Amino acid sequence: MSNKIEWPVTGMSCAACASSVENTLKKQVGVQSASVNFATHSALLQLEKEADPNAIQKAVRESGYDIIIEKMETSDLEKNQQQAYLKLKRNTIAAGILATPVFIIGMFLMDIPFANYIMWALTTPVLFVFGLQFFINAVRQAKHGKANMDTLVAVSTGVAYLYSTFTTFFPEWLTQRGITAHVYFEAAAVIVFFILLGRMLESGAKAGTGEALKKLMGLQPDELIVMENGKEIVKKTQKVSVGEFILVKPGQKIPLDGKIIDGHSYINESMLTGEPVPIAKQSGDQVFAGTINQNGSFQFQVEQAGDTTLLAQIIQKIKEAQGSKAPVQKLVDKITAIFVPIVISIGILAFLVWGLSGIEDAWLHGMLAFVTVLVIACPCALGLATPTAIMAGIGKGASMGMLIKDAESLEVGHKVDTIVLDKTGTITEGKPTVEDIQLAPQLIASEKEMGVLLAMESQSEHPLADAVVQHLKANFNKADLANFQSHTGNGVSAQFEGNYYAVGKKDWLKTQGATGKDWMKDFESHHLNQGHIVIYWAKNQEIIGVIAMADSIKENSKSAIKELMEMGMEVHMLTGDQEKTAQAMAQNVGIQHYQSGMLPTDKAGYIKALQKNGKTVAMIGDGINDSEALALADLSIAMGKGTDIAMDVAKVTLIHSDLAQVPQMLSLTRKTVKTIRQNLFWAFIYNIIGIPLAAGVLYPAFGFLLNPMIAGGAMALSSVSVVSNSLRLKR
Repeated sequence: MSNKIEWPVTGMSCAACASSVENTLKKQVGVQSASVNFATHSALLQLEKEADPNAIQKAVRESGYDIIIEKMETSDLEKNQQQAYLKLKRNTIAAGILATPVFIIGMFLMDIPFANYIMWALTTPVLFVFGLQFFINAVRQAKHGKANMDTLVAVSTGVAYLYSTFTTFFPEWLTQRGITAHVYFEAAAVIVFFILLGRMLESGAKAGTGEALKKLMGLQPDELIVMENGKEIVKKTQKVSVGEFILVKPGQKIPLDGKIIDGHSYINESMLTGEPVPIAKQSGDQVFAGTINQNGSFQFQVEQAGDTTLLAQIIQKIKEAQGSKAPVQKLVDKITAIFVPIVISIGILAFLVWGLSGIEDAWLHGMLAFVTVLVIACPCALGLATPTAIMAGIGKGASMGMLIKDAESLEVGHKVDTIVLDKTGTITEGKPTVEDIQLAPQLIASEKEMGVLLAMESQSEHPLADAVVQHLKANFNKADLANFQSHTGNGVSAQFEGNYYAVGKKDWLKTQGATGKDWMKDFESHHLNQGHIVIYWAKNQEIIGVIAMADSIKENSKSAIKELMEMGMEVHMLTGDQEKTAQAMAQNVGIQHYQSGMLPTDKAGYIKALQKNGKTVAMIGDGINDSEALALADLSIAMGKGTDIAMDVAKVTLIHSDLAQVPQMLSLTRKTVKTIRQNLFWAFIYNIIGIPLAAGVLYPAFGFLLNPMIAGGAMALSSVSVVSNSLRLKR
C-alpha cells in the first residue's frame, strides 16, 4: 500500500533547488516517487508503508532546504505564505529606499565629501539586513558542496561590496600601484534591490496562477451547524465526522457530502453539473459539498467528510495535476541542474581573460565582468517557464469544468488530430426511454415473463437496461432469478424456473442459439429506420420480445462536432448499436466515420488501428465498455456523469458532461503549449544573449560593456515577464 502526500518545501530559490530537493527525496527509503514544483514550493510524494517522514525531513534539511511534514490547516499555510510575502515586500521597500541615494551618489555625485563612506553606510544594511537571506542560503548550499541562484547573488554582490569597502578605507594601497580607486556600492545595492523586487513581483504574479484552485477551495464553508440533541452547535467543517447531522439554511453553501433526512429545497449544483437551474431536493436525495442551497432549509446526514468529499477529491486532483511535470520540463530540469556551475565557470573565465588582457584597469574590468555574468544569470525564468503555464492552464480548465489530471495531457492535447466518440452518454444524453415493446404473440399479457425481464434489467448497469426498468417497474413485480450474468457489450442472461433468458444484441443472442420469427420484422425495421435503439429478449432458443428505445442527442453535440471538424479534426463515432441506428445518428450529427456493433475490444482495436496509421487519437466516452479504448488512446476524456471506472482511466474529465467542452479543452492545450514554448524561448534567448554580453564579448569591437545594474534590472524583468505571459492563459 502507498499513499500520496503533499508537503510544503522551503528554502528554494530556483529550479535547480527543486531538482536538488527532488533527487534527495527520491533517494529516501519508502519514497516511491517524488515531484517537486518550484512554482508552488511543494513536493508531491508517493510513500510506501516503511517511509519515515522524520527521516525524510532530516535528509532534506541536511541538503540545505526544509520540508514541512506537520499537518497544517489550509488557512495556516496561507497565513504563513502571506507573512513571507509581506516580509519580502518590507525588505524590498527598505532596500529600495537605501539603494536609491547610493545610485544617485554613485552615478552623479561622486565628488561630494565622504561620498564613499555614505554609500558604504547605506549599502551595508541593504546587503546584510534586507538581502541577508541570499548569503545565508549561499553558505548553506556551500556547506553541501552545492550552488544555486542565491550563490550567484551572494558572490556577485559580495565581491563588489568587499572590493568597494577595501577601496573606501584603503584607497592609497590601490593608487600607489597605479590602480584607480573606484567603488561599486551602487552596483551591489541596486542589484540586491532589483532581485528582491523581481521576486516580490514574481510572488504576486504566481499567486494569480493558482486562483482557480483557491476559488474551488472557497466553495466549502469553514463553519457549519451541527444538530445535537435538538440544539444547533457551530463547528469547524474539518472537525465534523461521518454520521453527524447538519442543518443547512437558505442561501448557505453545503459543507459536506450526505443525504437529506428532513426538509426540502432547491440546490444549485452548477459547480458539478454546469446546469444553472437549481434542482429540487427532498428527503433521501444526495447533496454535495460546494453546492449552494437556495430557498428551503433542511438537515442532512454526513456520508463523506474531510478529504473524501467529491469537492475535496476534485481539488486534490487539480493540485496533483498542477504539481505534475510536462515531458518538456524534464529537459529543462537537466539544464538547470548544471546551469549555476556553468555560469560560475563562465564568470571566472571572463575574470581571467579580462585580467590577463593587459589593458588599463584590466583586473577591475575582469571583476565587473565576473559580477555582471553572475547577476544576469540570476533570474530563474527557466525554472518558471513551464510550471507557471501548467498551473495557469490547468486552473483555467478547472474553472471551465474540465478536470485535467496531469501536465502531460496538456502537452499531448495540442497534437491530437483524430477524435473518437462513444455514442450513448457522450453524443446523446445517455438517458434512453422505451418507445415501444413488441412481444411474441404467445406472451401478450404474461405478467410472469415481464417480471423476469424487469428483474434481469434491474441488475444491469447499462443505461438501456435502466430505461426498461423505468418503463416496467410501475406495473410488474420482479421475478426471483438464478445465475444472473452480465456479458459486457452484449447483454445479460439469467435462469428462471429452469428456463434460460437473455436480453441484449441480436447477434449475441444468435450465438446463444436464439433466433427470431416473422412477427418481429416490421416492428424491427420501422424503429431502426427511425434511428431508434433496438434490443432483443430471448427465452431458451427463441426471441420472445423486441424493445425499441430512443436516446435524444445532447443540445450542443452537433455544434461541438462541427467545431471540431473546423479545427481540422477527423471525427469518428463508435457504438454497439445496429448499423441502421448508427447510420441515422451519424447523419444527424454530421459524422462521416462511424462503426456499429462495436464491443469493448473492438473499440480498443479501432484506436490501435488509427494510431498505427499515424493518428494522434483522443477517445471520449463514459462507460465501462469504453475503458479499454480510453486507456489506449493518446488522450482520454471521460464524461463527468459517466461511470467511475471511465473517469479513473481518463486523463481528462468533463465535469459538465458537455461535448462542447472538447473543442474548448483542445484550444486550451494549444494555448498552454504555445505559452510554454514562448516562455522557454525567452528564458533561453535571454541567457544565450545576456551572458556573453555580460562577459564583455562586444567590448573589443564596439567598446560596449554591460553595466551590472542594468543586468540586475533585466534579470528581474525576465522572471516577471515569464510569469505574466503565463497569466494570459486565465483570460
